[in-house]
Amino acid sequence: MEPPSALSQRGSVHWQGFLLAASLLNFWSPSTTAKLTLELMLPNAAEGKDVLFLVHNRPGNTAQYAWYKGGRVDSRHQIASYLINTQRTVIGPAYSGRETVYSNGSLLVQKVTLNDTGNYTLRAINIPFRTAEVTGQLRVYPELPKPNVVSNNSNPVEHKDPVVFTCEPETQDTTYLWLINSQSVIQNSPTLELSKDNRTLMLLHVTRNDTGPYECESRNPVSASRSEPLYLNVSSGKSSPGSFLWNLAGIVIGVLVGVVLAAALGCFLFLRRTRRPWSLQQLHLPGPPTWPQNSRSHL
Repeated sequence: MEPPSALSQRGSVHWQGFLLAASLLNFWSPSTTAKLTLELMLPNAAEGKDVLFLVHNRPGNTAQYAWYKGGRVDSRHQIASYLINTQRTVIGPAYSGRETVYSNGSLLVQKVTLNDTGNYTLRAINIPFRTAEVTGQLRVYPELPKPNVVSNNSNPVEHKDPVVFTCEPETQDTTYLWLINSQSVIQNSPTLELSKDNRTLMLLHVTRNDTGPYECESRNPVSASRSEPLYLNVSSGKSSPGSFLWNLAGIVIGVLVGVVLAAALGCFLFLRRTRRPWSLQQLHLPGPPTWPQNSRSHL
């Protein structure tokens, strides 16, 4: 018979081996409690597109998937639920007719609108009535129209007139960029100032160097569009010798024409005031010939 010490040592080795095997088994076994997750196939969607919420790590023995609009489970905002055993869909108060819940729990939203922006919550219920929940966020943006540059003065005078450019129209969640002579305007300068939202560009001290095309570009996560160029013409405010001579000649010609017209009008009025009626006596016209009374008897 073996001594008690030997038995004790063997038992110790046996338990140590069991604990080591259990530790290795726990280390190598994959986790059976993976967290339910969502993958939004189009997190930033353009208005009118279709969006799919794809479900990953679904719990085993799932009996029902239920979708809610918002960041929590609320029966008042339930979109729809899918019953796996009966393969039946039950719609809720938040159902719009554009949502579809599939047998794997995924949610399809067709032709999304700006009002669809927000959180969506999925609740999965398994056979032992355990629940798992996950929330995803959808952002919907409009397709931006082509912008237009508007100016308060397209022909300013150098060192005199400030000029303000505005990028129209104004839309939410939009980034505005400016280009002068195809070069991007990034920050303010001593002669240039941008508004906080970059939608307005102001030229504080206009010079000849500011002449050229001005463009604005609008962007959001789903689209971008650039305006047609608006050309700025900057004048010096000083007349050249040639233009001065032409202006002087125009003034002289205008004065001469005025004098001639005034003289003609004066003559006409003078003649009209001095005109008198004419008669035959005043003209001393000869009358008809007179014949002697006895002229016939002589004949």
